[in-house]
Amino acid sequence: MQFPEYRLRRLRQTETLRRMVRETTLSVDDFIYPLFVVEGKGVKNPIKSMPGIFQFSIDEAIKEAKRAFELGIPAVILFGIPAQKDASAFSAVAKNGIIQRAIKEIKNAVPELCIITDVCLCEYTTHGHCGIMEGNSVDNDTTIEVLAEIACSHATAGADMVAPSAMMDGQVAAIRERLDENNFHNIPIMAYSAKYASAFYGPFREAAQSAPKQGDRKAYQMDFANSDEAMREITLDVEEGADIIMVKPALAYLDIIRRAKEEFDLPLVAYNVSGEYSMVKAAAQNGWIDNDKVMMEMLTAIKRAGADIIISYFAVEVAQLLKQKNIYETTNHK
Repeated sequence: MQFPEYRLRRLRQTETLRRMVRETTLSVDDFIYPLFVVEGKGVKNPIKSMPGIFQFSIDEAIKEAKRAFELGIPAVILFGIPAQKDASAFSAVAKNGIIQRAIKEIKNAVPELCIITDVCLCEYTTHGHCGIMEGNSVDNDTTIEVLAEIACSHATAGADMVAPSAMMDGQVAAIRERLDENNFHNIPIMAYSAKYASAFYGPFREAAQSAPKQGDRKAYQMDFANSDEAMREITLDVEEGADIIMVKPALAYLDIIRRAKEEFDLPLVAYNVSGEYSMVKAAAQNGWIDNDKVMMEMLTAIKRAGADIIISYFAVEVAQLLKQKNIYETTNHK
């Protein structure tokens, strides 16, 4: 087929036609909404580098979780910022730790909401690294035992899913073994399988108060120049028992998302990270772009690349926009 008999523009003439042949669509079911939880009561601290995102005390996190669920968002992922930090991340495994209490209270308030927990040490340590330090480096094998203990404490508190993000070798296997030993056979693991050492994490480190005090994370997070290595990382996580795999960040790694989707038959998550969010917000505030249009184009691209699920700080905005759109379309059709 060729021009003039075949004209591709024929199916672009109206919004209705475009909707009918659209290959990729976003649904509220695609999203996981991140929440940052801090100590206190009535706390809703705005995060300067992430307009519209806050640190919440547990009571305020419950309100935000309810709002998200009422909009149809099926899941939240929790990040905890403790009142006190130490070198061993003791507060990460405490029965009355910030995340352990948040899980229980949010679950009591919104029982049908899926609660996922980030399993890492960076928010809980004085040095800000994702594991236990031995001299100037992170000790891998000591760290995975602590990660397993954290994951088990989250499951005990009522988490529906755990998400190890420390990028330690063997972390998924250690967590799966510990969960199974404690009869948490049905708790799935969402593995941060291909997590790159990225400059796009900057605003998150303000939100989670987790920037490393010395050095960087390049010795355990992936080199952003590598693609084949990501497939090896994902392969190991799958073999160790991961139920869901993840690529993080998303926008600069759409090729990795596509490769992972083609090579692995597991649900695939892409993390639309803080820097990706903040760049849109900054440009929109300056009047350079349209926030909603760029947001939807960006997130559709992530899904088009192969993501089944997207972790995004835009989740509530997208849900509100989709709800408004559905109301408008339903009204028009009537």
